[in-house]
Amino acid sequence: MLNEIQKDAKERMQKSFENLETNFAKIRTGRAHPSILDSIMVEYYGSDVPLSQVANINVEDARTLTVQPWEQPMVAKVEKAIMTSDLGVNPATTGNLIRIPLPPLTEERRRDLTKVARAEAEQARVAIRNVRRDANNDVKNLLKDKEITEDDARRAEDQIQKITDDVVKQVDDLLADKETSLMDL
Repeated sequence: MLNEIQKDAKERMQKSFENLETNFAKIRTGRAHPSILDSIMVEYYGSDVPLSQVANINVEDARTLTVQPWEQPMVAKVEKAIMTSDLGVNPATTGNLIRIPLPPLTEERRRDLTKVARAEAEQARVAIRNVRRDANNDVKNLLKDKEITEDDARRAEDQIQKITDDVVKQVDDLLADKETSLMDL
């Protein structure tokens, strides 16, 4: 019973961490990376689909992405989707190849992105602490129902805290790496 609570808490904390990694991938560091375009949806035969499902996305050089839609009629739709996204980039189309030059980041923009990264990391920490609280409440309920002893409950809470500390450390390490990559260049 206690092992299930701990296992569930660890899985949920890990999902929060993975969500943070996904959110960090969307924060642009000034280098071209295909994951920058992951959040862009394109209208394709009446339904919205991710850009990666209608086009090849490649890195041309350190500051340029290329997008090549698989169908000629999709070029205009893909270009429009990129322009209307919140990335702040202007694609240039030649034939059926779309080039997306990424402007270098200013010092002020880097600081803003660092603040965004810190806020995302704090949200992840809050989610992790909420999982810890839920797990500890489950342990307390078992203790209240006399299904476990006080010693078992204390050990379980210590183990849950250890898991929490490990995942929070992963979040802090990931944030430090992201801040370093944002401020470098």
